[in-house]
Amino acid sequence: MNSQAGLNLKTRVLGKAGLEVSELGLGCMGMSFSYGGAPEQESINTIHRAVERGITFLDTAEVYGPYTNEELLGKAIKPIRSKIQIATKFGFKILPHGEGLSRMAGVDSRPVHIRQAVDASLQRLGIETIDLLYQHRVDPAVPIEDVVGTMADLVKAGKVRFLGLSEVSTQTLARAHAIHPIAAVQSEYSLWSREPEQGMLDLCRELGVGFVPYSPLGRGFLTSAIKTSQMLGEGDFRKTLPRFQEQALQSNLAVLEQLQTLATQKGCSLAQLSLAWLLRQGSNIVPIPGMRKRSHLEDNAVATDVDLNANDLLAIDRAFAMTPIKGGRYTDAELTMLNL
Repeated sequence: MNSQAGLNLKTRVLGKAGLEVSELGLGCMGMSFSYGGAPEQESINTIHRAVERGITFLDTAEVYGPYTNEELLGKAIKPIRSKIQIATKFGFKILPHGEGLSRMAGVDSRPVHIRQAVDASLQRLGIETIDLLYQHRVDPAVPIEDVVGTMADLVKAGKVRFLGLSEVSTQTLARAHAIHPIAAVQSEYSLWSREPEQGMLDLCRELGVGFVPYSPLGRGFLTSAIKTSQMLGEGDFRKTLPRFQEQALQSNLAVLEQLQTLATQKGCSLAQLSLAWLLRQGSNIVPIPGMRKRSHLEDNAVATDVDLNANDLLAIDRAFAMTPIKGGRYTDAELTMLNL
């Protein structure tokens, strides 16, 4: 496709309250967490290039690192704060010592902790207001009404503009939205993770809530870059996931052959095809692919110009119906943390 395509991305609105963001966002987690990270300056350059490309919706969280991803983003956005929208998240209990995932010790959405977490995020990011604040994971010990009430107080205080929830059930979303308008729900959603289609997408449309798919490229699987589990480095989070175990991965690769045929016909990459499919699922949907490298960024940005017609969408659905995905998206222990 034309290398200049995607230079001026359109915008989409998350929630009835009106958070306007670029139609494609940037998931920053992989720059410093889970997938091996990237050199700081390379990450900063990628962020700046994304904004030049019109990708202004940047996603992070306190637990990414922990903390280091917000610090990285804080350095990157100093000269461009007025051009971007920042989303971050709270909700985990993070131990003071340890490394990476070992510092996570369950969830914590007590009101006092929410306030502390938001103040700390503002400081690390070097900003006065968070554009979109998510509860990262539901805390079963704290009613969602109390959580959203505390978040709403932060809106009144000028520390937060809009509220969001991550990996919640339809029941939890309905209860939360009754307390304060929810601008967006963030959950995993891609061609190989279709769970939000079982009620969540319909409820978001009904309530006027935006939907933000994370891992829209199947944690790299849908780019065809991962041919064997041995390609994943030490410390790569994906090595623990059922879908990336060798037997499941080899089975799942079969579906990509059919997708590649369609991508070739459309003159686009697999990543572009996958993102274009998501964008066609609703005008309230804003995917946030992780892009550690500028080469990934340049490829993904063009997805907004891929035109999929009804026959293309049917062909994509048929490919996945013929080759069901093997393996869960998380381990059983990790699934227990999802409010589904």
